[in-house]
Formats: sequence, structure tokens, C-alpha cells
Amino acid sequence: MAAPRQTAGSRRWGWHPLTPEWADRVVGSAPVCPGDVVVDLGAGEGALTDPLARAGCRVLAVELHPRRAAVLRERFAGSRVAVLELDVEVFCWPGHSFRVVANPPYAGINALVRRLLALPQLRSADLVVAERAARGLLRRYPDRLQPGLRVPCAAFRNRPPAGARVIRIRR
Repeated sequence: MAAPRQTAGSRRWGWHPLTPEWADRVVGSAPVCPGDVVVDLGAGEGALTDPLARAGCRVLAVELHPRRAAVLRERFAGSRVAVLELDVEVFCWPGHSFRVVANPPYAGINALVRRLLALPQLRSADLVVAERAARGLLRRYPDRLQPGLRVPCAAFRNRPPAGARVIRIRR
């Protein structure tokens, strides 16, 4: 059964931020370079945003939760990070080349991957997704997705019920 869609007014948020060590690993395994535009979907309080910014990327941090978006704005004020407080589903993708490195909301991951695969300006995407969803996506798109790092439950500050995996889109 699918998880309920979560909005700013929801009572339940499935939030599983990566530890700093694992955020560094995920970003370190992504093909990002200084100056790249990188979208962090479901940025939370900046677990991935921070190492992306340190790597010299221009980051679009997309976060729906108002308190977390406020934390991002304060934490990255004056930096190369733009905070967008909105739902991932209504985010307008850049019209120029960009990358995605994200630990997005687990609900809606199939639709997100379909959207990303259709974008000609996408250079790469590294997405942390639930292991079960990763297996299904890798079976559905074997010629377009690659498996990346396995991410254990201990890699998250708020542990999910099962581990995760990075799935990769490369152009």
C-alpha cells in the first residue's frame, strides 16, 4: 500500500536525514564539479546541501516543510544555495543542464524517476531511495538506471524501517 501524500499540513512526515558521514559519501560518489547546478529534492535541513555547497556547486534546495526551509535559509544565507519552499511535485526544473543529488521523499519516487528520465537537460541524478523501491526501479529501467551505494539504516539520523540504496541516472 502506498504511503499517504505528505504536505505542509500533514501530521506525519517520513523524514530520514542522512548522517554527515553518509551525506559526504553520497555526494562523493556523485559526478558533481564546482560550478554545477545541483538540485537537492527534499533537502530537509541540508544534510546533502552542505557537502554539495562545499564542493562548489550551485544548489537549489527544494524543501516543503516550513521549519526545515527556514533552517536552510538561515544556514546557507549568503552562499550559493537557493532555498525553494515548495512541493517536489510542482518544482519547475532548470531549463539548462543540471544534476540531482537528493534523498527525496519516499512517497512518489516512481513518478519522480519518470519525470527525471524525460528531462533532456538532466546530466545525472543520484537518488537515495528505499531498497525495495530501488529494486523495482532497477528492474523497470535496467537500461537507464544503475545501482549505487547501499545505504544501511544506521546511515540515517531518523532510522527508516529498512535500508536504502542510491539509484543513478547517467547521461
